[in-house]
Amino acid sequence: MDQNQSTEVYSIKLKEVADEFKLETLCVPENWENVEIFSSDISRPGLALNGFYDCFDKKRIQLIGHAEHQFLSSLAAEDRQKRLSVLAEHDPPAVVLTSSLPAFDEMLAVCREHSLPLLRTDSLSSRFQAAVIAFLSMALAPRIQRHGVFVEVYGEGILILGDSGIGKSETAIELVKRGHRLIADDAVIIKRASEKTLVGTSPEVIRHFVELRGIGIVDIRRIFGIGAIKESEKINLIIKLEHWDQNKVYDRIGSETETTNILGLEIPTYTIPVHPGRNLAIIIEIAAMESRQKRMGYNTAMEFNKRLMEHLQSSSASDII
Repeated sequence: MDQNQSTEVYSIKLKEVADEFKLETLCVPENWENVEIFSSDISRPGLALNGFYDCFDKKRIQLIGHAEHQFLSSLAAEDRQKRLSVLAEHDPPAVVLTSSLPAFDEMLAVCREHSLPLLRTDSLSSRFQAAVIAFLSMALAPRIQRHGVFVEVYGEGILILGDSGIGKSETAIELVKRGHRLIADDAVIIKRASEKTLVGTSPEVIRHFVELRGIGIVDIRRIFGIGAIKESEKINLIIKLEHWDQNKVYDRIGSETETTNILGLEIPTYTIPVHPGRNLAIIIEIAAMESRQKRMGYNTAMEFNKRLMEHLQSSSASDII
């Protein structure tokens, strides 16, 4: 299987969502902590409450805000209970009332009958929905694990790849000494957080630790302080370290554009040859600043080529005169 493809389906416990957003439990079954959420999307069941279930996704949390609550208030109690029963029979993982809205007696009765968790938040519907989608998108994101080092340099998330023993960890520590931050060493968990973003983090068991051959495991947080580490960061740039090959032609201007595909996204990539005397920490700092400049619309290689062409044209004109 392609290492860039993630076919595993991830889930998160409803209890974790409730704890994260401090949701009030109005009516929950005994085993509600084991209810799993598989979808990062949330539905407002206005159409469903009107009887349209053709596009209903039962994996989504159902959000009842002012509009849905007012519609239910306009119904007779018997009709309200019937519509809520049909919604519960489609087996959503949970129903959440927003804006501290009161729960109808019929709603409580239906949730008890169908063992459907009913929760409540004081947040407005739009804000709560946006926050939960962002949280679930990260928790349920497709992911892979890569061998490498992940650091933040000048605000840029840089994933350093290369063969074992090439100096990735030593370079990371040198960068930390220069004021940058370590996110992961040896193993990097990469999640596709959105259509345009990859986020990297460290497995919990090795978080903040770095392995140095000849010394052993060192705790970066203990040695350099809390400001030397970070939990996660976007992956803006990949740097591949490789042993210097005197027969290989390396890009000396920067006009070539190299990318690496991870989870379907193309990430800008530099290949850096390693040999004694090269200061990798400084090179990576320059790469980070160059990466930021490119994202802001300035390309040094293009600017250099432009000046070179202008100089050549000027020289040719002088020769003619």
